[in-house]
Amino acid sequence: MAEVDARWMREALAESRSAWGRTSPNPMVGCVIVGAGGEELGRGYHHRAGLPHAEIEALRDAAARGASVRGATMYVTLEPCAFTGRTPPCADACVAAGVGRVVIGAVDPHPKVSGAGIQRLRDAGIEVVVGVEEEACRVQNAPFFTRILRGRPHVTAKVAMSLDGRLATRSGASFPLTGEAARARVHLLRDRLDAVLVGGGTARLDNPRLTCRLPADAGAEGGPRDPIRVVVDTHLKLPLTHHVMQLRASGASPAPTWLVAAEHADPGAAHLAALEQLGVEVLRVPALPRGGVDPAAMLAALAERGVNSLLAEGGGALLGSLYDARLIDAWIAHVAPRIIGGDGATSPLGGLGAQGMEEIRSTGPLRVRALGPDLEIAAAVEGDVHGID
Repeated sequence: MAEVDARWMREALAESRSAWGRTSPNPMVGCVIVGAGGEELGRGYHHRAGLPHAEIEALRDAAARGASVRGATMYVTLEPCAFTGRTPPCADACVAAGVGRVVIGAVDPHPKVSGAGIQRLRDAGIEVVVGVEEEACRVQNAPFFTRILRGRPHVTAKVAMSLDGRLATRSGASFPLTGEAARARVHLLRDRLDAVLVGGGTARLDNPRLTCRLPADAGAEGGPRDPIRVVVDTHLKLPLTHHVMQLRASGASPAPTWLVAAEHADPGAAHLAALEQLGVEVLRVPALPRGGVDPAAMLAALAERGVNSLLAEGGGALLGSLYDARLIDAWIAHVAPRIIGGDGATSPLGGLGAQGMEEIRSTGPLRVRALGPDLEIAAAVEGDVHGID
């Protein structure tokens, strides 16, 4: 039975990935219903916040197939909810449908659920098994777990660098450093994660678009989509003509741009009015005594807006501030077979860093894969690796 349960839970996990990057602030959830003879009766996944949850989708799929779920086993990657939010409680729907057994991957950490859904099912006489493929189910929803339990988004730092660990030459030239396969991987991350973050220096120097440029048939449900663009602009000095300021107003991208600024930043009424006209929002957070915005306060503000996952693309000063504050959950490096050299060439991680050997932090096991001529090296830092297969 254990292996059968694990196999069907993996099917439910695969189902949940159909909505990768589409469900925030909700988790990604998949569900499969199996009959007494081992036959699949229905399956479904949560598409977006406000739409039916995975359990309801699976029950509807079974009904559309003309299958009775009475006495059947339901496999669901996250505990069914037990409260009314935008949709009714899924636990009640399971009871009403007559499901005989529910196998759950992970307990929902949300304080309104966290065991209440399991208890409701058991009170109705339904057999409940918890913890099947638990680690995989938890990692799949690492962003949701991080926001609920830590009050901030899950943060993935992504860098593209040379074999000797440099981001650019001493003159600042850097693009293209990695090949097409590595750059396509970055666009996949932008499609799967809620928001992309860059520092003000990077935004001013590189003038990036921070959009997702995957083919129309790629990405999750509905095709690729742009992430929310977040730029740390401490003093609100980023030129209004830069791409990230113009994309939404011009109709080139439906995703919003948010500027994170210090509470005291005052660029003048005309600049603020221009930002409003462009549809660019300003998130004000406390500044640090040494300068720059407080990274923890910035992440808390993003979490309050429902951001579960954040892709931090640099530069080195921004990543250093996040790393020093222990706010980077995963590190993904795309390493090109090139050597730049030079004392003035930039490195991917600034900040204070470690002073002594005892301050050096170890990562989780390295996950390495070839991307054309380049290597992708991913490792867990403070959390789990998320967003890549």
